Amino acid sequence: MLPRRSTRQVCIGDARTGVVRIGGGLPAQHPLSGGVETAVAPVVVQTMTAGYTHDVDRCVAEINRMAAAGADVVRVAVPEKKDTEALRHIIPQVGVPIVADVHFHFQRALEAVEAGVHKIRLNPGNISDRDQVNAVIDACKERGLPIRVGVNEGSIIERKDKQKRKEELGKFFAGHKQGHLMALMIAKLEEYLDIFHEREFFDIVISAKSMDAAFCIDVYKEISRRFEYPLHLGVTHAGTKESGCIRSVVALGSLLSQGVGDTIRISYASDPVHEVEDGLELLWSLGLRERKGVDLIACPTCGRIQVDLFTLVQDVRKVLKDEITVPMKVAVMGCIVNGPGEAEGADVAVFAGDRRGIIYVQGERVANVPEGEILERLLAECRGFQARVLAGEAKLGDKKVEIVPPDPIGELGSGFEKIAAGQVEARPTDLTVGRTG
Repeated sequence: MLPRRSTRQVCIGDARTGVVRIGGGLPAQHPLSGGVETAVAPVVVQTMTAGYTHDVDRCVAEINRMAAAGADVVRVAVPEKKDTEALRHIIPQVGVPIVADVHFHFQRALEAVEAGVHKIRLNPGNISDRDQVNAVIDACKERGLPIRVGVNEGSIIERKDKQKRKEELGKFFAGHKQGHLMALMIAKLEEYLDIFHEREFFDIVISAKSMDAAFCIDVYKEISRRFEYPLHLGVTHAGTKESGCIRSVVALGSLLSQGVGDTIRISYASDPVHEVEDGLELLWSLGLRERKGVDLIACPTCGRIQVDLFTLVQDVRKVLKDEITVPMKVAVMGCIVNGPGEAEGADVAVFAGDRRGIIYVQGERVANVPEGEILERLLAECRGFQARVLAGEAKLGDKKVEIVPPDPIGELGSGFEKIAAGQVEARPTDLTVGRTG
């Protein structure tokens, strides 16, 4: 497990939705906690609805679809009163904590709190009246609700020696290509947090998003050194799934690998379910969350492939995604070069010979079937293996036998013609494509 930065811990949710913990590692600050140190929580995956919140039925359906995909927390926009009124009908019908995204009017935050929302997200640049912010803080403090502060170039508060502080930060970051922006964001964040501290409110999560992946890495690292609050990571306006995936994984993967980040959202101009799926895959790949469902591995394809691997992989993925719940490792390989190694390391695997597939379960060969039967037999072995795991008859990752790769110049290798011509002496192999068994 990668090391994690210690932070204050924030809790979101209730007895009905379950409580999601964000961050941790530092002593709890709540007066009833007795200062007990909190355990660092797993990184939380968030997303946001794409439809109108006031369209209650569609909003509920969208949230539940996101939750089914694995979202821990879902955020909704509440730009109008009809949106906050809808929350009273939405929240009882969903099973994950809901965050109200408030931008321009503090009253929407107060209405969301009254409607039973679990967290408020404020944009410091869009609410200029300090008394209004205090009202939101007090309402959340009374209900025990956390607030996420997302900084930008705006500010809601004037501060003595404000210009001097900006100049100092500007000099500190002078060597950075976007030093002025970083200095401004940190100054604004410090000013904004002063309001919360004066009212003794500490259930805070911080975010500092940008569309520039490299800048996100730099600013979040700097913020992590300066503040002890949990951080919400994200690359804003990341773009389509194709481009946004690269930008998000570059920034978030780099930060998470360094222990920075407690909750994430991968943002796409696409179906939000993809945000959840890719966010989970990122955390699984880094070992920051326990994988749920199949870990599918497939070779990158090359001129050695002897079956229709593209179709096979997609068919396997589609079926296993819905049917397999245990985190088994499944390898689908297109030739005998990398296949044996992957078969040895996977719980269930197939590698191809000449229009055939050799299937292994935990390193033990169980079938040699024609290409047209590969999918059906592989899926059957996956289902059977899952049943044995759930029954306690098998254990994930428990390799039973060693796989001896086929002789590279033998019957399945590139030297077969030389053997036939008597130029190379054949060596025995225990694997023959063309025989069933």
